[in-house]
Amino acid sequence: MSEPVSISASAPAAAQASAPAPVSALNGASFEGMVKIREAGACGMITLRGNFASEAFVSAVKSASGLDLPGIRQVVRADGMTLGWMSPDELMLMLPYAEVPGVLARLNAALAGEHALAVDVSDARAVFVLTGTRAREVLAKLSPADLAPGHFAEGELRRTRLAQVPAAFWMTGEAEVTLFCFRSVAGYVMGLLTTAAAPGGEVGAW
Repeated sequence: MSEPVSISASAPAAAQASAPAPVSALNGASFEGMVKIREAGACGMITLRGNFASEAFVSAVKSASGLDLPGIRQVVRADGMTLGWMSPDELMLMLPYAEVPGVLARLNAALAGEHALAVDVSDARAVFVLTGTRAREVLAKLSPADLAPGHFAEGELRRTRLAQVPAAFWMTGEAEVTLFCFRSVAGYVMGLLTTAAAPGGEVGAW
């Protein structure tokens, strides 16, 4: 008869400590054409829903992220965190993946008793970065949003679609755009971006 297996009390903690690193949707896939496109790897993302007119909600977001609420279709950034306006009652907080549990705990504690929602959606999204002077031109082939220089600038966010799927993106620099979509359509979006950025497809609109 085999000996019973003894399991120490520290086993769950040890297992948690040795948890595998997060795997992003496309394992950091990249492409270089009119612009450079890369899947950004595992990124932390917390979706927030609440009443922007509530002092408690605004204070909770500020205390957990250090950021003020952005204006309509805007993003604000500081100390590795980005907060984007998604709708009149929705924000997206982007931060390093490893920091999500701590920030989410602080948010939920600060929002106790408030009619609000804070949820970790990091593993349900895919993030891409487009780098190059033709980044807005590549996106303009795929999105109905007005991306002309006078209408889309650094710090502005657009929640829109790319061909057949929803997406959001914002300018992180004069020649850089960060974009996210649902993880389930990451391969489709990468295909759209690489086709739109293929050499020889320059339009020269701007």
